[in-house]
Amino acid sequence: MNTQQPTLYPKIQSICKAFQQKYDLIPTERKAQSRTLSDYISHKIKTKQAVKLVVICTHNSRQSHLGQLWLAVAADYFQLPDIHTFSGGTEATAFNICAIDALRHIGFDIHTKNPDADNPNYDIQWQTNTPPYCAFFKKYDTPPNPTAQFAAIVACTQADEGCPLVQGCDFRITLPFDDPKAFDNTPLEAAKYTERARQIGREMLFVLE
Repeated sequence: MNTQQPTLYPKIQSICKAFQQKYDLIPTERKAQSRTLSDYISHKIKTKQAVKLVVICTHNSRQSHLGQLWLAVAADYFQLPDIHTFSGGTEATAFNICAIDALRHIGFDIHTKNPDADNPNYDIQWQTNTPPYCAFFKKYDTPPNPTAQFAAIVACTQADEGCPLVQGCDFRITLPFDDPKAFDNTPLEAAKYTERARQIGREMLFVLE
């Protein structure tokens, strides 16, 4: 049995530290909004309730996966083991390869055994001595996502309009991020996906600090 403690990959550890030095890049109004989510999480922790966070965007292909993964990283970075993160969409699609490449560039270890499937499963790791997280498209209200007593974090305006009522959540917040899809098949594609991945990482770290 492996008894070694999990350790964030050095590149991920370094970028988290860098994010903490750049909170000034987050607009004041977004900080205030994010603190309402922080307060929800703090209350859950103080009252010894499970913290379940579901990040939602229309296609569960870009912002929602990025938000969930960075919340999971932030929980490990700040040593908050009772925080459980999930993601989902409102329309069927797949985890976008450009978002995956951005995460790889940042330092995540990502592999898949079925890259040609309509909905590939990606094993993602950001620290040692833990099993990989399996990422794939799912609707926000289907397993393994929770169905009650969770926070719904809506990461795009389209999803906010498309699912005004999220059944089962006890807290809902809209924190929209611009969709990097606008830069698909352009010279700026890789840079804009990495930029969005870093922005979401910085803001998710701010939420949990």
